Amino acid sequence: MSPVLADVLQVTALIGALALVHRPLGDYMAAVYSSKKHLRVEKWIYRTVGANPDAEMRWPTYLRGVLIFSAVGVLFLYVLQRVQDKLPLSLGFKPITPDQAFNTAVSFISNTNWQSYSGEQAMGHVVQTAGLAVQNFISAAVGIAVAVALVRGFARSRTGDLGNFWADLVRGIVRILIPLCIVAAIILVACGAIQNFGDIHHITTLAGDKQAISPGAVASQEAIKEVGTNGGGYFNANSAHPFENPTGFTNLLEIFLLLMIPFSLPRTFGRMVGSIKQGYAIVATMAIIWFAAVVAVTWLEYAHPGTASHLAGGAMEGKEQRFGEGPSSLFSVSTTMTSTGSVDSFHDSFSGLSGGVLLLGMMLGEVAPGGVGSGLYGILIMAIIAVFIAGLMVGRTPEYLGKKIGSREIKFAACYILITPALALIGTAVAMALPDGKEAMTNVGAHGFSEVLYAYTSASNNNGSAFAGFAANTPFFNTTLGLCMLLGRFLPMVFVLALAGSLAEQQPVPQTAGTLRTEKPLFTGLLVGTLLIVTALTYFPALALGPLAEGLAS
Repeated sequence: MSPVLADVLQVTALIGALALVHRPLGDYMAAVYSSKKHLRVEKWIYRTVGANPDAEMRWPTYLRGVLIFSAVGVLFLYVLQRVQDKLPLSLGFKPITPDQAFNTAVSFISNTNWQSYSGEQAMGHVVQTAGLAVQNFISAAVGIAVAVALVRGFARSRTGDLGNFWADLVRGIVRILIPLCIVAAIILVACGAIQNFGDIHHITTLAGDKQAISPGAVASQEAIKEVGTNGGGYFNANSAHPFENPTGFTNLLEIFLLLMIPFSLPRTFGRMVGSIKQGYAIVATMAIIWFAAVVAVTWLEYAHPGTASHLAGGAMEGKEQRFGEGPSSLFSVSTTMTSTGSVDSFHDSFSGLSGGVLLLGMMLGEVAPGGVGSGLYGILIMAIIAVFIAGLMVGRTPEYLGKKIGSREIKFAACYILITPALALIGTAVAMALPDGKEAMTNVGAHGFSEVLYAYTSASNNNGSAFAGFAANTPFFNTTLGLCMLLGRFLPMVFVLALAGSLAEQQPVPQTAGTLRTEKPLFTGLLVGTLLIVTALTYFPALALGPLAEGLAS
């Protein structure tokens, strides 16, 4: 079988699997967040934390719960890393330095999972499981909760109530993430991923060299790493490591797991607002952009110029040799189009133009399909912008799902879409202006600039992947990238929840002949165009200095 045919079959199988779970998983999540009943284990959790799950919250109260809970999580994970040497099962590792502990704590609480350390050489079992893995569940559940609050803003009228944050958080973990991860972890163990709390094994290789082989509860962390679109791997090589990703089947499975919830949440949205077709329009937008990116990166990698690349059948340097060019490209697009950040190949080794496509996936706001929760609320914000643009073109007050989009709503949406570009571009400019940025680059010229741009874009958009040649483990980068992750995660949530509260207070307006039909293919095309145009206007100068310049020069 030719590699190209194998790649086509893999993509076809992936799309088929995602289509199969879209409806049942989307409907199930809608039922979870619409239910009035509480499971026994959930009631126990509410009593433990002193929360009343039936009390409705307005957006400031909901936001306060998100921020306070996340701040406690940052503090807990920071302290856990700083006292690592005093914990059991530490494997003899020293405490994490203050700047790296701050960076890592913020990274995992913000669902970014940026790692400036080698996990198998720095973190013991307790920090990995009780710290990092637990936060993988929590950060993913927070993202879904905020998305559901925005959906309720569209679905409700004449009230400022958006639900209860504690109920949404607990249900997301107990009823959605844990069951899915149990199944995923069992499959990964059956396919060869490791799961233990053993000691480090020291062996002698055939060449006579000494090598340390690290154990760990890898399969369980791998499951939530993908299902929760987290991305932080147990090992430095991430999903290129055979302990995390043993076979070609598990490679495809991990791609499926990281896309499963983001591609199903539009169905949840359609079910909760009472129009399944609205969900289809959103998921179609996501799918068009994702598929176009998969085709573009795969083609660019196969067509990469150079004698060695042609002889190898593609640009194989830095790619996972077990999987090949196509699966590596499929994984890279899926991980940058979501907020996952896990990798099975080095993005630094991709060609200038295909690396630019990976950058573009993050610059779009990671909405195709985006992170767990964050992808849905991100694309709904862009849908509001698209409706507003359509209203300007026809001279009519814009409406979306029966809600008028006035100046207040547009201000919230505009602030949302400006935050991450400002963080990414300002961070890149500051780094390039200081010696720290130049010293961290392992390449010169356009590719070296792309390394810095990629790092701040990844951090600000809560992705977590990197051009691996970038030396980010310094106090400067641990601090500045940590701040970008923190602000890039929680500042947008402020405007999302404020927008949700504003929409929920409105009285619905009846649909007329002049209302834009947002469930039609025309709107899907308008939304795709709006995403591309807004991103191009924002990032084109930076892309021209980095990946475009590199691609045109090669």
